[in-house]
Amino acid sequence: MDFNEKAKIRLGHWVNHSEEHQKEYEGFSRELENAGRDVSAGFIRELAKLTEKSTECLKKALRALDE
Repeated sequence: MDFNEKAKIRLGHWVNHSEEHQKEYEGFSRELENAGRDVSAGFIRELAKLTEKSTECLKKALRALDE
């Protein structure tokens, strides 16, 4: 297996991992809101948005390996 193939596997894993974290953050922010912890919930929502951006970077890096 060459480096490019290994990089695709690693990036694919990171994309999946990042998407799972984003879902967890979104769910936890709702739990925090339900518990009346709106300020903390806001920070976790912000984290979820940042995670979405980082996931997009990972996806772009993965696609770029095919160029």
